[in-house]
Amino acid sequence: MSIKIPYTPRPIWESVIHPALDSHRFAVLVCHRRFGKTVGTVNQMLKQALLCKREAPRYAYVAPFRNQAKMIAWEYLKYYSSVIPGRRVNESELYIELPSAYPPRSGARIYIIGADHPDALRGGYWDGAILDEYAQIKKELWDEVLRPALSDREGWAVFIGTPKGQNQFYETYQRALNDPAWFSCLYTVADTGIIPPDELEDMQKDMTPMAIRQELYCDFSASASDVVIPIDLVTAASKRELTEADVAGAPVILGLDVARFGDDATVLTVRKGLWCQRQQVHRGLDTMQAADVLINAINTYNPQAVFVDVGAMGAGVVDRVRQLHYRVTEVNFGGSPQDTDRYANLRAEMYFKLRKWLEDGGALPNEPTLKSELSVVEYQFARNGKIILEPKDKIKEKIGKSPDYADSLALTFAMPVFAGVSQYEPEEEEYDALARY
Repeated sequence: MSIKIPYTPRPIWESVIHPALDSHRFAVLVCHRRFGKTVGTVNQMLKQALLCKREAPRYAYVAPFRNQAKMIAWEYLKYYSSVIPGRRVNESELYIELPSAYPPRSGARIYIIGADHPDALRGGYWDGAILDEYAQIKKELWDEVLRPALSDREGWAVFIGTPKGQNQFYETYQRALNDPAWFSCLYTVADTGIIPPDELEDMQKDMTPMAIRQELYCDFSASASDVVIPIDLVTAASKRELTEADVAGAPVILGLDVARFGDDATVLTVRKGLWCQRQQVHRGLDTMQAADVLINAINTYNPQAVFVDVGAMGAGVVDRVRQLHYRVTEVNFGGSPQDTDRYANLRAEMYFKLRKWLEDGGALPNEPTLKSELSVVEYQFARNGKIILEPKDKIKEKIGKSPDYADSLALTFAMPVFAGVSQYEPEEEEYDALARY
């Protein structure tokens, strides 16, 4: 029986994208706003589900949040599948079930799923998945949940979205560019002509230059105008290469951000002057284990200063380390800054000091998670005119995780640190302030 889906693909989809998706297991589509990526990929999935010869195929359309996924894809899926005789719709579980073209095999199911409910993706197999707005989806969802679930059925995946800095979406796009087994494409408004010239001109009057670069011209190096650390700074810093000789005599500073919740990470940063030398990442540590990590680092690097975030479990780590006669400084992100005229709290001051450090030539490791977290933190002015950063909860909504890597690095700027002061010298000992970092 022939079924005519009420979908007329745009020329670029018909001639390039749909054929490429048919012939590649993995694909990355970087597209400007209003490109039609949701409609196109929903119909691609619907076609694959109808043609699949396996028993009981399962497919997932994943967006950052369930409500978002329902709003942008559910109605499309129901509409385009409405002409299929015998298709069933489950409104509560957000899936459609299709009749099998190869009885007695069971038909396919297509689920609409939010990345904020990852358990819906666990424990089973998937024949195909679309990850929409992947820049806002936690990388672990792909690494730890979806990719293994695609393995036994050799399922396919399509990553789609508009850039939001150099995060996991950028890294996946870079991989696709360098792997012939993957399909990749990047389409800006200048490439497609989908948005009429008059409308495009009017949009650009209302948008900031950064938003135009990002949303219309798919510029991964663009960043929001109210972001603390522009992505350009982060990119440049990750390309700098320093050696021990370049930072000789600079103080070593440790910053420990202690995990608060189950999926957060305890991150230890080692910074020497202008060089963020490394970050250690640990998950699932209790207070004693986190204290052991910090003590081992102190013994290894002999730092001039150690700063620990005392929120949640951090206070217990500080108590344990001090009990063993190591000097550490506790940091309360909501505490008073040194510059009380400019900043609302210490967290804002640390991040702007970090920005200044990058502007002065600071070097970062080429770590995608760190780069992503640094480039998403936004600021605003409180009613008293002081600078305050957006809450961590809002950051977690945007990137799917707490900014543990970035917070750990920011902690190394909690207070001025002078060269020549040993972590093991008594606090009352006088020293020469040779340099400040």
